[in-house]
Amino acid sequence: MAGRGTMFSLFPRAAFVRRITFVLFAGILCTFPFGTLAQEQHEDEIIANLAGGRAIVHVAKDAIIFAAIDQPVERNSIPPRVMNLDATHIGILFGAAEWRIPADPKPIRLDRNFQRVSRADSRYQIPGEGETDLETIGVAFLEKLRPFIAQLHHKVDFSPDDPIFQLVIIGYAPNEYGPEVWVVEYHMEQSQVATRGDYWQTRIQRPRFTQLYPAEKRAPRTIVESRYPPNAKGPTLAELIQGNDPNITHLGSGEPRFAKVLDTIRGGQAQKAAPIDSADFMRAVLPLIAGNSSFVLGTMDERRGFEWMVPPDEPVEKAQEDKNRPPDAPTLRRPPKP
Repeated sequence: MAGRGTMFSLFPRAAFVRRITFVLFAGILCTFPFGTLAQEQHEDEIIANLAGGRAIVHVAKDAIIFAAIDQPVERNSIPPRVMNLDATHIGILFGAAEWRIPADPKPIRLDRNFQRVSRADSRYQIPGEGETDLETIGVAFLEKLRPFIAQLHHKVDFSPDDPIFQLVIIGYAPNEYGPEVWVVEYHMEQSQVATRGDYWQTRIQRPRFTQLYPAEKRAPRTIVESRYPPNAKGPTLAELIQGNDPNITHLGSGEPRFAKVLDTIRGGQAQKAAPIDSADFMRAVLPLIAGNSSFVLGTMDERRGFEWMVPPDEPVEKAQEDKNRPPDAPTLRRPPKP
């Protein structure tokens, strides 16, 4: 894999479009000697609200244009949410990005109270598990998911091949690497505890990374896309463009700027498209492919961070700085180029 190195090859496909309702037991441990621990149990319900849809990213000249389309997988689905990860990356959250417990009417959202962690932290120094800054982000979400997943003590009807949570990371890598797009998947596994009857231990696995952009060396540079669930059907935007979809072709025939953007994409040189023209093209094409679904649209560059063209209904919360971060710790906050 080009650039920052191969991490994992993934995206197994299995059908799942369902509300995940988990039944768990919250136990109160009594102070009996080891071996005679008693548990007073009561049944409670924890619900993961899923975000489904598409993330579409067009890396143009000196800018990244990104979009998220809301395609619900259940009646009470939440929309894909966009959040700041650090000064040079944003994330789009899919899957179990929100959790609810009936005793608490306020949902617990993974895009809230996200704190940047120091790459000097020994928990993130794991050889062979990806670039340090990406691993830091990935494990930060792992730690947010772990307490919810660990409470699942009944068999869950959810395939271990399906990601319970999916994060699309979009931004600029350090050391002049340039634009990058990654999909990070989180899977869970269960094992039955034989001595405790129908009691299961549930664990969240370490995140798996797949690089969507940049492409392999000499491979065409085009618009990239990620979906949740991963098996969602339908052509991608890049496939529609390459297939000369009549609605998209009509956009180009009516606007010379869009015709140039389409030519660069079809020629495998999407990174050379003019940024303003590319952003306007994405604004025009999204209603055609989203239909009645809502969507958000934004742009990124290394100097100004990201800005909205079509904002979400609610403000995006910025990541909190790690107060324990050493002053001389490595950082993604590079000074702007002169």
